[in-house]
Amino acid sequence: MDDNKRRIVHIDLDSFFVSVERLNDKSLHGIPVLIGGSSDRGVVASCSYESRKFGIHSAMPMKTARRLCPHATIIGGNYTAYSKASREVTEIIRATVPIFEKTSIDEFYIDLSGMDEFYDSYKTATELRQTIIKNTGLPISFGLSTNKTVSKIATGQAKPNGQLFVEPGTEKAFLAPLPVGKIPMIGKKAVDRLVSMGIYKIADLQRQTPEHLQQVFGKMGLMMWEKANGIDRSQVMPQHERKSISSENTFFEDTTDVEMMQQLLIAMGEQLTYKLRNEGRMSACLTVKIRYSNFETFSQQMSMAPTHSDPVLFPLIKNLFAKAYQKGRAVRLIGLRLSNLTDGPYQANLFDNNERDKKLYAALDSLNSRFGKKTISRAATMEIKSRDFNPFNGETSD
Repeated sequence: MDDNKRRIVHIDLDSFFVSVERLNDKSLHGIPVLIGGSSDRGVVASCSYESRKFGIHSAMPMKTARRLCPHATIIGGNYTAYSKASREVTEIIRATVPIFEKTSIDEFYIDLSGMDEFYDSYKTATELRQTIIKNTGLPISFGLSTNKTVSKIATGQAKPNGQLFVEPGTEKAFLAPLPVGKIPMIGKKAVDRLVSMGIYKIADLQRQTPEHLQQVFGKMGLMMWEKANGIDRSQVMPQHERKSISSENTFFEDTTDVEMMQQLLIAMGEQLTYKLRNEGRMSACLTVKIRYSNFETFSQQMSMAPTHSDPVLFPLIKNLFAKAYQKGRAVRLIGLRLSNLTDGPYQANLFDNNERDKKLYAALDSLNSRFGKKTISRAATMEIKSRDFNPFNGETSD
């Protein structure tokens, strides 16, 4: 298909975690709200637009955010509520459009290419947005253009709670006045390098030759040039059932505290098994990852009978950590991944207290779903959660 005839929509739920909290607590409207860990090591997972006026943004250390806006309301977060709201939005999209790709808990791409022949694509996207707002009460923004990159940038320009259509042939003009950091693939280090070269706006990047950018940035240089010029041929990939679930935690200060790291991995395990049980799924593969202060990364992995049982997984997590950790080395990041996910009931072995455990976890999960994800947890992990563990580390919402 001619690139100019493509119609790609990017949808993003505005300050998603905050918006979900506001559905249940009207007193949070119109005030600065931060979602994330409240300790000095916590990270801002999501923040309201009122708090952004103070310079706060997602992934900022909570300590910094509290200093910038000491009167902000801080909420630990409820992943169960956020997952439920995300599923509601997903089902509305699934029932409305032929092809969509869900890239995160609050972000989607939709391919409406070819629909203009029968129905205006901008009108379709507008009606979809209105349906989501009406049925869920959540604010949502979208950008529409001929490709993913321009549509994503357009969504950012349309926020909060707006929409924007970049018409075919106007992509370069739309991008030109924006800062180079607006291009999704360009991170802070690349921005700093570009600024040092006198490249501040996307227009400055458009004037560079692809050959020059490749000399400076390698293969990434060509991608920069293409995206700056509104070129992106990547396709919307239809949603597939995920095959893994993971959690990572980056320490603000490198650590050699083995006991703390083990407790933190168990806290991550509680988070992941809770999600699996909520989804009626099990894992048959466990991976522990360690990244040291020099960014060297090592992992240990093992296969197992499909399970979502904490008593089965937690000893395995500790064993893998012991194998992966090199004694005395300072650790920057640890991670846990459960993969080879399957559906179906848990198959107990002869010595499992399966019925007792099943009733216990059903009761615990019910309480945590009702009152917050970690209303009840193991005593061994309660201190670690308040001190070092941010349940949204690695996952943020804008």
